[in-house]
Formats: sequence, structure tokens, C-alpha cells
Amino acid sequence: MHNSSKNWSKEQLKVYLLLLSAQADFVQTKKEIDLIKSKTDKTTFDAIFEEFKNDHQDTSLQKIENAVAKLKFSHMELTDLREEINEVFHSDKKFSVSERYLDKLLDNLIY
Repeated sequence: MHNSSKNWSKEQLKVYLLLLSAQADFVQTKKEIDLIKSKTDKTTFDAIFEEFKNDHQDTSLQKIENAVAKLKFSHMELTDLREEINEVFHSDKKFSVSERYLDKLLDNLIY
């Protein structure tokens, strides 16, 4: 089943954001994937992962922007989401230039 960002739940958007964060340095480690899997159910992860791996970064960012505009997040939800994104960024004990760049892009898209 192909899901599009216009139909995403907050949980699906979160998983997509975390996958993009894991891919920011062009390598998704097992540790990053396991961390993301621990934050959601298998069905949601599998569906969003299938969609994510077929998207280019520009497509990903557009989907995120569209979903954030549609879904109404409280300030607390956004804070929690940013914490989870940062957890993925730092799971390999590095914060690369490409991760920093994506972090700034996501700040602009999410807030």
C-alpha cells in the first residue's frame, strides 16, 4: 500500500522524520533503525520505511512540509519530536555536517 503525506498520522510523520534523520549522513546504521523501530509499531515502521526508501530527499522534505502544515502539533509535541530526532542524530556518537544541515532544514519545516 502506498501512503502519501496527505494521509499521514502524526505517528507516521514521526517515523518518516526519524528515518530521514538516520539517512542524513548517507548511512542508516542498524543502531539507528533499531532505535526508530523501538519508537513505533512494526506495521507503521514497515509501511513508512517502504515509502521512505523510494523517495529522494527533495521529495521527502516536501512531504514533511505538507504533513506538518496539515497536522496540528502542540508546542510540547514539537519539542518531543525534536528530542527524538536529536536522539537519532546522536545515536552514532557523531553529529556530522550533513546532519547539522538537515537539522536546520527540519527546524524551518517543523516550526
